[in-house]
Amino acid sequence: MKPLSICILGGTGFLGTRLLARLIKDGHRVTALSRDREQHKHLLVLPGLTLENGDVYDEAQLSEHFRGKDVVVNLVGILNERGFGGGGFRRAHTELTRAVLQAMRSAGVHRLLQVSALKAATAAPSYYLRSKGEAEKLIRESGANLDWTIFQPSVMFGPGDSFLNRFATLLASVPFAFPLARPKARFQPVLVDDVIEALRRCLRGGAGSRKTYELGGPRIYTLREIVELVAKLTGSRRWIIGLPNFAARVQGLVMDFVPGRPFSTDNYRSLTVDSVCTVDGFANLGIKPQSMMASARQYLGALEDNARLSHNRAAAGRAGHSAPTPVTAAEIRSGSSAAAAAAANNRAAMRP
Repeated sequence: MKPLSICILGGTGFLGTRLLARLIKDGHRVTALSRDREQHKHLLVLPGLTLENGDVYDEAQLSEHFRGKDVVVNLVGILNERGFGGGGFRRAHTELTRAVLQAMRSAGVHRLLQVSALKAATAAPSYYLRSKGEAEKLIRESGANLDWTIFQPSVMFGPGDSFLNRFATLLASVPFAFPLARPKARFQPVLVDDVIEALRRCLRGGAGSRKTYELGGPRIYTLREIVELVAKLTGSRRWIIGLPNFAARVQGLVMDFVPGRPFSTDNYRSLTVDSVCTVDGFANLGIKPQSMMASARQYLGALEDNARLSHNRAAAGRAGHSAPTPVTAAEIRSGSSAAAAAAANNRAAMRP
């Protein structure tokens, strides 16, 4: 089929960089907009990619970048805002989408793919979900000249994600016990490459025109089950403490002021809504989503494998001198498998 000319907003993020590579592999001509092109020069190794500086909030600039394109893909999204009160979410999700729609009209582009979020709604309890829902409403009410498809994925995972990898980092930084807000909140984690496949199948519209697809993986997990899985795959043996709601709200309030906001009040509000599909969008697209267990093992399991191999090699190098590998009390108390491996080698070295 004839290659398409595609402009992507949010193409330098987790989903975007993988989507760029796949679309270029498919033979399409792809333009990605960035506030600072120099920060993403590594993407220029992709043949056929045009990386341009641009203010995605400037309607006039957007219109110029959209001119001559067949499809616009909007991936822009934030999980936390810099300030408070929802203004950051509304700007990144709602107002940006409004500017995109106006710029598309000015440039004469009629096809839009919008990545939203599962359970986005104008009456949602969190600013994140509410602003995503408001953006969807703008699209659906944009008129007959716009040919759109909206995708609502549950939490996405994959190499380099900010979901499973974030929990891996947090687990490693907290000794003994891990306090977890909303442990019974339910998710349907979806592999980023499956979301990309859904986007690919809807590029030209057709059967996917003016439709919304809920995208979830093959299994539903509670948040506790997800964190326990990450702990198992990374060898971080921690006691997972499910917080009661009042304590979880306090945790969110405190974390609002922690640099980087590993958790926030708005995150807590989002967790009060289960991120689970009511309609199987993947089935409607003819896609069989992949398992989180099998996929996550490939990139999270490497963390524990590397640590274990490193300790084993160190212990083996000293075994000839009958010198046991030191294991600190803190390591034993933390229950790390690296410490367990070292202890096992100590016992082997001290046997007659």
